[in-house]
Amino acid sequence: MARLLDVENLTLQFDTDEGRITAVDDVSFTLEAGEVMGLVGESGSGKSVTAKSVMKLNPSNAHYGEKTKIKLHLEDGTVDIMSLKKPKELQVIRGGAISLIFQEPMASFAPAITIGDQMVEQLMIHTSMNAKQSKELSIEMLDRVGISDPSSRFKQYAFELSGGMRQRAMIAMALSTKPKLLIADEPTTALDVTIQAQVIDLMKDLVTEFGMGIVFITHDLGVIAQTADTVAVMYLGRIIEKGKVRDVIRNPAHPYTRGLLAALPSLDDLDTPLQAIPGDIPSPLERPAGCVFNTRCTEKVGDICMAQIPDFFNVSDGHSAACHLHNKGAAS
Repeated sequence: MARLLDVENLTLQFDTDEGRITAVDDVSFTLEAGEVMGLVGESGSGKSVTAKSVMKLNPSNAHYGEKTKIKLHLEDGTVDIMSLKKPKELQVIRGGAISLIFQEPMASFAPAITIGDQMVEQLMIHTSMNAKQSKELSIEMLDRVGISDPSSRFKQYAFELSGGMRQRAMIAMALSTKPKLLIADEPTTALDVTIQAQVIDLMKDLVTEFGMGIVFITHDLGVIAQTADTVAVMYLGRIIEKGKVRDVIRNPAHPYTRGLLAALPSLDDLDTPLQAIPGDIPSPLERPAGCVFNTRCTEKVGDICMAQIPDFFNVSDGHSAACHLHNKGAAS
């Protein structure tokens, strides 16, 4: 597979009334064409901010780190995303080569314009289709995501649809331009399990059909197990474990990943109480020194956890964790 996306040393800070806070800290990952990468973690871990950073969709009070590099590799050349400034330049990655499915569907639709008009407009901006072709493709995509009577729904407004139907319409709009990279931010949260399975199958089909890469953001490790090829686990703005999805789920190497998996209900023993990870994610204004997870970790190996940010240590081929448990030189 060909390389599609390179994110290197992504650091993002925001100016707030309380001061400048770090939301994403030195995050690096790559994505191949045709690969689905899961990005998981609790709310507040920086998953959505990381995704929006790839499209430069963060607000004006955001500041990228000097070492941040984001590059998108397309058939006609490499796009240096950090060099894009003007709206016309950003059009390449906003709805063109990259599409984003938001967690909240109402954030994607203008309430005074029909679903169909919005789908047609974005197709005419980002493709060479005329109005008739755009309408036909839009109705086809509404049908493919499981919306009944798509020709009628095409003429409706977002507020006339149920929450789950709005979510499916948003997914249809994002997929209709056939982007090279799809960023899906909790795309199945509002859907029931049957429609969720249908949407996941649709995404898999499009990956096969168009060689599209997907960054799939969720807190649901069950969805990741069904959907992703690789997974990156985030905590307080840092990636702390990454690897092939089966390796990470079967052999979690970081205490935080183990905590997330232990918190899932067991179908084999429904009487087993759920195990919550102790404590809460610290405020970004009070980022702990050393390992960002040390304030909640029950497996600390010594003072090094509070003093030194851990490097990534290889657990197995293609599977690594940023944890001093795997640092042979750490104090015990």
